[in-house]
Amino acid sequence: MKTSVKTLGIIMDGNRRWATARNLPKTDGHKAGLDTVVKTIQWCNEVGIEDVAFYVFSTENWKRTKGEIDALMKLLEYILTDKRGDILTQEVRVRFVGDMSKIPKRLQVLVAEMELETKKHKKTAWVCLSYGGRLEIAEAANEVVGKVTEKKLARELWTADMPDLDLIIRTGGNHRLSNFLLWKASYAELYFTKTPWPAFSKRHLRTALEWYEKNIQVNKGR
Repeated sequence: MKTSVKTLGIIMDGNRRWATARNLPKTDGHKAGLDTVVKTIQWCNEVGIEDVAFYVFSTENWKRTKGEIDALMKLLEYILTDKRGDILTQEVRVRFVGDMSKIPKRLQVLVAEMELETKKHKKTAWVCLSYGGRLEIAEAANEVVGKVTEKKLARELWTADMPDLDLIIRTGGNHRLSNFLLWKASYAELYFTKTPWPAFSKRHLRTALEWYEKNIQVNKGR
């Protein structure tokens, strides 16, 4: 199927609960979730989505235990090294947005290399890493000199080049944005599913996109 969704945001919730339900370490849930990210990039490519944004690690996640944070950083390194080839074959531009100064130096290098190696592609996978919507807007405001206008602020956002979101999918059962892309989400349709992110499949994506198509048709008729 093809979709009219051009820009998709995904709040990937439920990794830890998925692992707990299977008596697995929490890190196994995060690893399975990151593997799902790679597969979802391919699925989005197949249906014609041009930009997809993944909420990988929030500014609030820095409050977790040092052990869990260290494990998450190692998993991100795994994605950027062991899964690097799988990502490159998707022929999408990979952009990282967030406060990169907080992540380990080795990851900063891998992030920069991935962005450089994929910059020629037109479709984009946005990785929201060490990201918070309120912090993004605050940092953009700090860059604006003189009178703050919506256009001036928009140009200074970390996500200035990202189109406004058409649809946001949140997995895991919670019904909130959790500080995800607040500026870009202004007019997005919101789709919630109880399915935990590691269990999210191509079928689940198709269901969400079909819901979107029906929903926008209903809204057009009003």
